[in-house]
Amino acid sequence: MLTVTRAQARQFILSKQGLLGRYRFAGKDGAYQYVRQAGCIQYDPVDVCGKNAELTLQSRVKGFTKKMLSDLLYKDRLLVDYSDKELAIWPREDWPYFSGYRARSRAHGASFPGLPALEEQAVGYIRAHGPVSSDTLPIEGRIFWHSSMHWSGNWSGESQAARSVLEQLYTDGVLLIHHKSGSRKFYDLAEKYFSPALLAAENPCPDEASLLQWRVRRRVGAVGLLWNRRSDAWLGIAMSGERRDEAVASLERAGSVCPVQVEGVRSPLYMLAEDMPLMRAVLDGTADMRARLEFLAPLDPMLWDRKLIEALWDYRYSWEIYTPPAKRKYGYYVLPMLWGERFAGRIEAAADRKTGALTVRNIWYEDGVRRTKKLASALDGALRRLARFNGCDRIEDGESLA
Repeated sequence: MLTVTRAQARQFILSKQGLLGRYRFAGKDGAYQYVRQAGCIQYDPVDVCGKNAELTLQSRVKGFTKKMLSDLLYKDRLLVDYSDKELAIWPREDWPYFSGYRARSRAHGASFPGLPALEEQAVGYIRAHGPVSSDTLPIEGRIFWHSSMHWSGNWSGESQAARSVLEQLYTDGVLLIHHKSGSRKFYDLAEKYFSPALLAAENPCPDEASLLQWRVRRRVGAVGLLWNRRSDAWLGIAMSGERRDEAVASLERAGSVCPVQVEGVRSPLYMLAEDMPLMRAVLDGTADMRARLEFLAPLDPMLWDRKLIEALWDYRYSWEIYTPPAKRKYGYYVLPMLWGERFAGRIEAAADRKTGALTVRNIWYEDGVRRTKKLASALDGALRRLARFNGCDRIEDGESLA
């Protein structure tokens, strides 16, 4: 088993993520390539200084703009909005791997009385009139919507029928998200944008065990180094600890993942075998270690396992958006601040696109961080990039800067 120091593990993860040294990803193609590397990036509709998926790409992709992600999703159709690690964005080429998920959705829908007729009505309307939202699809009434892929026969008025039918057809793979207007989703028929061959493609994995291995391997590659422990990094994958153990063991036997022992960390971590050249570059000192200052998204792939971040960096981060205001330690939408190989602190910034101002409400520095001219210059550059990214032409300081 390869043994590395915590510093080397940190350098490897940061290099793999494209957050250290020169930018590895640039422009729209770079954004697409990063999503392919990560497998998926999480989507969240909250937009304080950019949505989560946009901020994830902004920190890694030189020259990234929000339009690039929109075009990849809704013009080029190289990326797809769909379930994976919660709400997610992932490459179109992975569509066949989720065929079982879509089949289970269709089975649930077929068991719900009256749903097939509503689906037929919705598909007919969309085919005749084009993309619709829940507000424009003329299906009246309300039904009880239990959860994704689960319908209930209790027609007691818990959810708008049009919305529920659209979400069911979307989960079935019959509809795609055509575009979004703010947080509102507009749907259209998948057959208009995906080839018949892709829509009908069988799952490349011959059984559930191999599919689980594919998904586990994908998450390891998304983080860079990941341990075989209960973790938010596995969210969206239905598996017990025993099944995860089996998947990791199978991948290791096949030489697909390699164990790595980090000094001072009890559990072994795993990396993709294909990343060994990068690990070797880190170990022999030839990897690009030049410092950049970047703000990470709250649900950034690198942060999917926050206990791992704490173990490697001694940095604790909690997204406090759902924490009652009186119990927040920092703020509503606070981003980790990465400076070179360490977390230097965290920042709360908000974009007012009407006035064109990016307001820095607060910055909290970690203990021991020296506020040098070099750090100040890097922070200024990062804030300017964040302002331009949000369409702001000036930066304003809030009342209190720690």
